[in-house]
Amino acid sequence: MTLRLPFVKNPPLVSVVRLNGAIGRPGRASLTDEALAPVLEKAFRRGKPAAVALEINSPGGSPVQSSLIGARIRRLSDETNVPVIAFVEDVAASGGYWLASAADEILADESSIIGSIGVIAAGFGAHVFLARQGVERRVHTAGKSKSMLDPFRPENPEDVARLNTLLNGLHANFIAQVKERRGSKLDTKADLFTGEVWLARQAAELGLIDGIAHLKPEMQTRYGDKVKFRRYGLRRPFWTRFGAALAQDALAGIEERAEFARFGL
Repeated sequence: MTLRLPFVKNPPLVSVVRLNGAIGRPGRASLTDEALAPVLEKAFRRGKPAAVALEINSPGGSPVQSSLIGARIRRLSDETNVPVIAFVEDVAASGGYWLASAADEILADESSIIGSIGVIAAGFGAHVFLARQGVERRVHTAGKSKSMLDPFRPENPEDVARLNTLLNGLHANFIAQVKERRGSKLDTKADLFTGEVWLARQAAELGLIDGIAHLKPEMQTRYGDKVKFRRYGLRRPFWTRFGAALAQDALAGIEERAEFARFGL
């Protein structure tokens, strides 16, 4: 005699990927495409998840790494037919918003900061200080444009023009990404691409996000109270806690803190 057990259906699974910190910065558990590739592969393919939820808390960073990570999220979503929902914590600004825009939906806390769809380049000028100290700067190049915006020389208008060309091109790429991903949801009467930031409710009115919600209750509403969560994220290697790596980690932490401080966080 064969004993037949009733079919038991496993509860839905939601993969949760934490994207926390500046994008493409050296040291710490930096958000780069290379580092996140195996994390995202597991999140989309392991256990046949019903959805992938992105926990985003990022002030931005590298435009290229933002683009690479966002494109990887989209490829995996299309290949596995798994929807992606982004949940913003403190901030999804600049490159952080680029990551959020890779999701099918963007949800946030009421106090989340959203936007900063722009590009920034910052530096310093020390030529006056050097001149007062009697220090002469010497730079030799092959190629008249090899040295650009040298902080130890007076600012060159031609260098500034070249930089603006680069910044405007990057900005155009960012705008194209947002328009492609958010489409008809965007408020076409508003100027969304000045680099301004908004709190979540206004961002929702502008079409930059889809609403106000928190991850666990929202996923329980969609997939039932028995939904299971499997978390994925970058882990800091043990060896990075020592020596030169520790110093690099500290410097990266200061730089990342400065990025968050731009938004009062």
